[in-house]
Amino acid sequence: MAKRKSAATRKYWLFKSEPSCYSIDDLERDGTTFWDGVRNYQARNMLRDEIQPGDRVLFYHSNADPMAIAGTCEVVKPGYPDHTAFDPASDHYDAKSNPDKPTWFMVDVKLLKKFKQPVTREVLKECEALQDMMLLRKGSRLSIQPVTVEEWQAVHKLAGVKA
Repeated sequence: MAKRKSAATRKYWLFKSEPSCYSIDDLERDGTTFWDGVRNYQARNMLRDEIQPGDRVLFYHSNADPMAIAGTCEVVKPGYPDHTAFDPASDHYDAKSNPDKPTWFMVDVKLLKKFKQPVTREVLKECEALQDMMLLRKGSRLSIQPVTVEEWQAVHKLAGVKA
């Protein structure tokens, strides 16, 4: 396992998941999971090249009512090939993906905190400190997104928990 980053070099991210597929309750039950099924090249590159152990993640429930940040995670394993791309029985199967030269990558995360009250998209939109957050930009659909330290702190303030 790779060495964890110090707080000074840590990066922050937002990962989207549909709660009907995998929710923060599932992560609470499992403790740790691999973040599979990302099939966008820009998000793949972040998983493969940038996201590292010690980085922190906002867990966002997308395609939900309401859409909301439900809690936080920590990356515990750096990018490695997404094995679901090679499994024809998987919902994330990609017939063109080759185990010898993998196309898709994933990381492992562990739960840090499930928010008592998720921070809804509507609440996020009302927060001045989050006006430039990628999640809130029109047309922003990436399932993996960078988050600034200031955005991380603002979300925690809205959730009523220490960052």
